[in-house]
Amino acid sequence: MGRVRARVDVPGQASEAEALWYDHRRWPTFIDGLKAVARVDGDWPHPGSLVVWDSWPGGRGRVLEEVVSYEARAGQSIAVEDERIRGTQRVSFSPHEGGVTVALELDYELKDPRLRFAVDLFTRRPQRDALDRTLRRFAAELRAERDPGL
Repeated sequence: MGRVRARVDVPGQASEAEALWYDHRRWPTFIDGLKAVARVDGDWPHPGSLVVWDSWPGGRGRVLEEVVSYEARAGQSIAVEDERIRGTQRVSFSPHEGGVTVALELDYELKDPRLRFAVDLFTRRPQRDALDRTLRRFAAELRAERDPGL
């Protein structure tokens, strides 16, 4: 099983960051590789709800994200699955002086057992880079929302 992490500090309150993060209509502006949200089932972002989204050609294909746990102002865990991996992704919001740290962590395994040895060689870095890109875009989107004049 592989694990990757990324984090970013953003200005404002955890509630502002959380509102943007859970707004699936805004995901195409910051989620790496996301082309369009196909459907949302249940009471997103609460446990049992499901978001299904599609990536750009050559990307992850169809991605399913089912909420396992959710705590307002603290974070969420989701079971995530795409064509190649399955795992658990966690997002957390940690307030601090001057802002909030948004952290993403993905624990995953490759679906093809013949390729599991390749986790470290070919999968871990691209997964980590995708989390980093997502959080950089998220921070830019949140800053633009807070100060539209920038």
